[in-house]
Amino acid sequence: MSTRLLILACSGTKRADPGYMPARERYDGPLWRTLRFVDPDGPKAKVAFLSARYGFRAADTPIEDYDARLTAELAERMIAGGMTTRWPRPPSPRKPDTYGMHPGAEIASLSRYGAEPFDEVALVGGSLYLAVMRAMLGGFRDMRCVTPDAVVTEINGPIGIMRRRLRTWLFGWTLGPGERP
Repeated sequence: MSTRLLILACSGTKRADPGYMPARERYDGPLWRTLRFVDPDGPKAKVAFLSARYGFRAADTPIEDYDARLTAELAERMIAGGMTTRWPRPPSPRKPDTYGMHPGAEIASLSRYGAEPFDEVALVGGSLYLAVMRAMLGGFRDMRCVTPDAVVTEINGPIGIMRRRLRTWLFGWTLGPGERP
């Protein structure tokens, strides 16, 4: 069993197939294509994603095609909501807050509710996504889904470099001299 957790930002490029399909297949941007090429069957890491629409979810979660972008305001709301705010939010403030999932619930299920905590984590995405991921990492540790001394790798930058670093992380390769993940 993998003790590695990969959290990827969602992708603006998505397969437009109707209905629901696993996020791992729906998202079709370069990083998701790299993931599917390097780790087609998923043994290298458990994978979750962070989406402006869905929040934190396991990559096998069925999702619809959608168009939503993470803004600075939304990132701040996600961070302020912490581990207990469900995403997506109810469509109306008058609706009960029973929509969506808590970030901790998704990561807990990937770690078998702390029975197999992650000792290596990669956070991959743009700066707003990384800010939200970083903010939630402490909560994942508090829940014992991520070990206190877990090695955390952040991958951000131009897309070509991100793809190379993601591939390097998935394979568990050592980086070259002067290179940072």
